[in-house]
Amino acid sequence: MKKADLINMISDQTGIPKVDVLVTLESFFVNVKDTLIEGENIYIRGFGSFITKKRAAKVGRNIKKNTSVYIPEHFVPAFKPAKEFVDEVKKLNPTTVVAVKEEVLD
Repeated sequence: MKKADLINMISDQTGIPKVDVLVTLESFFVNVKDTLIEGENIYIRGFGSFITKKRAAKVGRNIKKNTSVYIPEHFVPAFKPAKEFVDEVKKLNPTTVVAVKEEVLD
């Protein structure tokens, strides 16, 4: 699913104009990014958490040059789904997922 598909779906379900949904969704993305950049996490009950994970410093390899490369400690954004969310996804029947994908492709 693409962002445009999500906007269309939300607009159809709520009756809110697509332009308003787009502005709201873009604002959400900007706020999530800004909050994570500030080092804070976002917790949405029943959905999941947008968090920053700390990656330890390590020595990597440059395969082309066959040399060692020092990779400093850094942070990466991550999403951790809520337990309820994970449980719902686990309940999916694999044949249902295939049928849904085929509908999208048609």
